Amino acid sequence: MNTQGGLIMTFVALKKTLLVAAVTVALSGAYSIVAHQGLWASHAASPEFSATASPVVNVTLPDMSEIVARNSAAVVNISVSGTVRGQQVPDFPGMDPNDPFYEFFRHFRGPQQRGEQRVRGQGSGFIIQDDGIILTNAHVVNEADEVTVRLNDKREFKAKVLGADKATDVAVLRIDASKLPTVKIGNSADTRVGEWVLAIGSPFGFESSATAGIVSAKLRSLPDDNYVPFIQTDVAVNPGNSGGPLFNMAGEVIGINSQIYSRSGGYQGVSFAIPIDVAMSVQDQILKHGKVQRGRLGVTIQEVNQSLAESFGLPKPTGALIGKVENDSPAAKAGLESGDVILSVNGREIGSSNELPPVIANIRPGSSAKLQIWRKGEKRDIEVKIGDARTDASASADGKEASPGKLGLALRSLQPDERRQLDGKNGLYVENASGAAARAGIRPGDVVLSVNGEPVSSVAQLSALVAKASKRVALLIQRGDSMVFVPVDLG
Repeated sequence: MNTQGGLIMTFVALKKTLLVAAVTVALSGAYSIVAHQGLWASHAASPEFSATASPVVNVTLPDMSEIVARNSAAVVNISVSGTVRGQQVPDFPGMDPNDPFYEFFRHFRGPQQRGEQRVRGQGSGFIIQDDGIILTNAHVVNEADEVTVRLNDKREFKAKVLGADKATDVAVLRIDASKLPTVKIGNSADTRVGEWVLAIGSPFGFESSATAGIVSAKLRSLPDDNYVPFIQTDVAVNPGNSGGPLFNMAGEVIGINSQIYSRSGGYQGVSFAIPIDVAMSVQDQILKHGKVQRGRLGVTIQEVNQSLAESFGLPKPTGALIGKVENDSPAAKAGLESGDVILSVNGREIGSSNELPPVIANIRPGSSAKLQIWRKGEKRDIEVKIGDARTDASASADGKEASPGKLGLALRSLQPDERRQLDGKNGLYVENASGAAARAGIRPGDVVLSVNGEPVSSVAQLSALVAKASKRVALLIQRGDSMVFVPVDLG
């Protein structure tokens, strides 16, 4: 969709199908696949090409028919119904009600629904226990008054939602049945980029549909999804596929199909699945405790780019840079500071900032974790007692405003009232920003709190720290309630 000359990209939760317009397209130029052994097929080169100078290459493609045959019975269709309250919205936003055509268009469109409305939707799910335990997406059953599960053999059951975790978009259902077919759970951590994967679900209500592709990437972080390191694929998934399983070539479930990245709202080659390791952890907690507990550190983090790595003396851009430590948080009690870079947690390397929130979230609240951090040019080990994330925590600041340039700031000391607003912290008030400081995103009204992790309270001190720096400096900036490190190239 074009809006003011730009394309609006949207992440679409593959949720509900209210109306389906079916369009069938015949494709010419189809190719054949010759059956081979196991789950694979081979198409040999033609004899007439064997005498050429180029080496003969056998193209090997997977045959997924056995995976579909073994698992389709354990994939279910989920129908939901619920009631939502309509919102009072303008009939034609931006159009003057006094315009003579306003009433014409309003009459032509017909009456608009108001008050409570009955809505219906569809999704997918899969059976993980033969006594009726089913996994699906939380957004499939969100606000549903009634959930109906339809099995592959056409039997239907009313389902009970045992729990739904919006943060990971995972829900657990139960139906009153026994001796049901189940899927085999795999290990999403072993998934490799480039391997073949298969999805089974009910896109647009077409039950037991199978689509295939490859894993495009791992550990993808999406907006507002801090706790899920998504698996990206090019498998065709559409509305109704939500909650369906993603299989590897061993016939094991490695993910739950959840979202797509699209300009139009339909599939355009990029889809995302929740790793099954994340989903099973949520399922275990819901079945045992009826809710999900997550670990909390209490820090604001940002990505470490090349400029920041050089500013802090890191050998390479890695880890999660702490921009702010919340007062009285587990991080504060453990002695973590703004400017520390978290390199690993309990021996697990943190390659980028988006890896930290799910790692911390999976640690049981109240237990201890060993962090390796980078502080003032050296590695240190810090033990922290993990808190309980009753609300969203470990927010991520991405530092996208930073860009290289020449340092140029007009600064002054903080007034007493300004210092009180910063909880007594020292810093320098930015009265004007020019050159690279402005290009880096620094602007009047910001407060410079530190240079390369060293707190500053005077212009002379800042100048001395900048003079000792080589190519770049990382300035910790306070803007309102937010804090973020901004790298500035000294030229």
